[in-house]
Amino acid sequence: MIVEALLNRLELTGTLIERQGLRFTPAGVPVTECLIEHQSEQVEAGSPRRVECEIRAIALGPTARWLAAASPGAALRLTGFLAARSRNSKQPRLHITTIEFVEGNQDGKILQEEG
Repeated sequence: MIVEALLNRLELTGTLIERQGLRFTPAGVPVTECLIEHQSEQVEAGSPRRVECEIRAIALGPTARWLAAASPGAALRLTGFLAARSRNSKQPRLHITTIEFVEGNQDGKILQEEG
């Protein structure tokens, strides 16, 4: 029997453009939503390409508390997975599982992992 592994993992660096306040689900789980702006240069078909995009993201649990503490303009490195925004909207949204704050501290990095 061959079992195919399905992969859905995204790593993204960017700037926090906007962040909603911390709220809680009916079960009491903290939730924070935000908008991340990404800019980079990538190589496509052997040529450099300037990439700019904005992506909606959401964080739950301890990760939401870390995100809620971040100010707009903060440089972040995010790890997570993509999922549909809702049952009615198939637009992708990044579900953040790890946040790395890239600036604003002594060694240049603060790593937060859920769990």
